[in-house]
Amino acid sequence: MKRYGLSLLLVFIILFGWEIGARQYGKPFIIPSPVGVLVRLWELRDVLLLNHLPATLAVIIVGLLLSLVFGVCLSIWMHDSDIVRKAFFPIVIASQTIPVIALAPIFVLWFGYSIWGKVVVTVLITFFPITVNTFDGLRSADPHLKEVLQTMGASKRQIFFKVELPSALPHFYSGLKVAVTLSVIGAAIGEWLGADSGLGYFSRRMMTQFDGAGVFAPIVLLSLLGIILFILVGLLEKMTMKWRNEN
Repeated sequence: MKRYGLSLLLVFIILFGWEIGARQYGKPFIIPSPVGVLVRLWELRDVLLLNHLPATLAVIIVGLLLSLVFGVCLSIWMHDSDIVRKAFFPIVIASQTIPVIALAPIFVLWFGYSIWGKVVVTVLITFFPITVNTFDGLRSADPHLKEVLQTMGASKRQIFFKVELPSALPHFYSGLKVAVTLSVIGAAIGEWLGADSGLGYFSRRMMTQFDGAGVFAPIVLLSLLGIILFILVGLLEKMTMKWRNEN
């Protein structure tokens, strides 16, 4: 608790200032107060938690799984082959220069209001940090240690699992922590632009009804979802990297 004391104090000050400012402004359909948002969140708890949260969570999970498979496999492939690295790495970089929010309506045209349009948006946002961080981690392996193992007759597979993979794990988890938070943003963007369910869709629907607190209520859930996913990745990192914690 002491570790996050200053952060919690800062958040409290911001929320307190927001509450006072919103009450003074007196237009909750534009700037709702934090208390008003919490009250509205409680009022909408059933429809949000039972209908829209599962839809958003499905997009996030599927998108993250695809990004993990695609990103890790591509990073290993680029690490093993200079030709693949020269061919794909510039494309990976260039993919992040395209504004995803401009592509989202196209995905709606292609996939309709199904889950796959939102999943593609999520993958485009999340695969980059996983791919680049894992690739950098594989390349950061100690070359002297690899040479020692080679002189001892170790195979390429043994070197990968004994040296390169442990070296890449910290970088991989750093990329995954970024990706899980971005996945929430990707899912919300996809739902905002074209969906019939999900927290992003519900927030947009409340905006058309000039319900300021209703707009913020699903945003609060999205923020909490991102925090929970980040914490889960941190716990998974500690469980799978006990050797690093012990050192």
